This record gives sequence, structure tokens and C-alpha cells, in this order.
Amino acid sequence: MPPFTFAASKTALITGGASGIGLAKKCLGHGMKVLIVDNNDGFLASARGRIDFLFLNAGIQPSSAWDDPSAFQNIFNVNFYGVMNGITTFKSVVSSLSSFSSAAAIVITGSKQGITNPPGNPAYSASKFAVRTIAEHLSYDLRDSSPSTSVFLLVPGWTVTSLRRSEEERTSAEKPAAPWTPEQVADYLEAKVVIDEFYVICPDNEVTEEMDAKRMLWAAEDVVQRRPALSRWREEYKGGFEAWVRS
Repeated sequence: MPPFTFAASKTALITGGASGIGLAKKCLGHGMKVLIVDNNDGFLASARGRIDFLFLNAGIQPSSAWDDPSAFQNIFNVNFYGVMNGITTFKSVVSSLSSFSSAAAIVITGSKQGITNPPGNPAYSASKFAVRTIAEHLSYDLRDSSPSTSVFLLVPGWTVTSLRRSEEERTSAEKPAAPWTPEQVADYLEAKVVIDEFYVICPDNEVTEEMDAKRMLWAAEDVVQRRPALSRWREEYKGGFEAWVRS
């Protein structure tokens, strides 16, 4: 499969542009034509002509509770169906014009909460797990129908964006030390895209790639080891988890 390259001859369509991940600046820096759609109303109007780089970035993170099904519905409508609407609208536009001489790419934003599944916001974690699943299936299915179209799951670490900033961060002139900037995320994504690496799991200035890997492995091994669900956060397992991460 030929790798996607950022080039001045290509067109990028970025959904959820208000989130500030920084891909628009990255594409513009390569001389690409950039279209930004911040909500579903603009989808069809943008689906004209050639699209080489599709960035599907839908996300809200309000709290959710078991006695409020509307919160689950609202989060899934944006986080999951926002991505699905983008796929169903633009997939054929991207893949039909992709070729081995001009490869295309689809980037879908996931979340570490969709992998490690921490307690506290079940609707958000479930929505991002669903996004991860459809990204994996899309990647698998396009390998035959459009082998020159690559799919990537972008999983940012702690990043200063409008979705993640606290009120203190919004009013502070200085960025906290731990999170990455949107530009750092974009640079990391570009490095993974050019080597065609599907899972783009971003570290930050506090969490390393090794720490991420151990957290994800522990979560997956809950099933294999027959541990209780979400064992990492249970008192009887916290010490064992922390010792294992340090080892």
C-alpha cells in the first residue's frame, strides 16, 4: 500500500474544526487546499470534487449518569454518529479517486478512554470505543476495495483544545506543562501517516508511550486474566497495577 503524503496538489476536508487539533495548520503548511466543516450541516455541501485527506473529528465530553439516558443519546449522536455521518458521506468520494500514484487517507479521532475505559463517564468511553471499532473495520474493509486509501485512528494524549481545557486553562496565558499543543499532535500524526501506522497513540509531556502501552495492556488482560471489570481502579488491584507499571 502506498503511503499518503501531504502535498500541495491535495485537498483536505476537516470536520469538527473548532476542536483545534491543528491538522488544518499542518495541511496548510504543506500548501494543501483545506476545507473545514464544524457540524453536520456542512457535510453535503463539501462533498464535491476531490478529497485526498479526510479528518473526522467529532467529540463532546459532558458527564453521563445511569439515570439519564438522554445524556448517552446526546454523546453518541455527536461522538459516534458524527463520525459515521462523515464516513457514509465522504468514504466513496475519497476512495473512488484514490490511486497508487496519489494515495488518500482517512483519519478518525478516538480517545484513550475508548481503549483503557476508565470509570466516571460511561457514555463517553462507550462512544469512543465504538469509534475505535468502526475505524478498525473501515481500515480492514478498504484494504481490498481501495488499497490506496489508508485509515488511521488518532488517539491524542492530554492536549490543550477547546474540548479539554478547564476554565482555569482558558483564562490563563500560559499552557500547563503536561499537555501537548495541537501542533505537536499534528506533527506526531504526520510521522505515523507516512509510515502507514494505523494506531496513532499520542504521548504527552506527562504520559510516555511506554506508560500508555502498559495501561492498554492491563485493560486488555482484565479479560484474559479473568480479573474484575476495570480492575486498575479497584482498591484491591491498585497496588499491583502501579507496581507493574513501574517494573
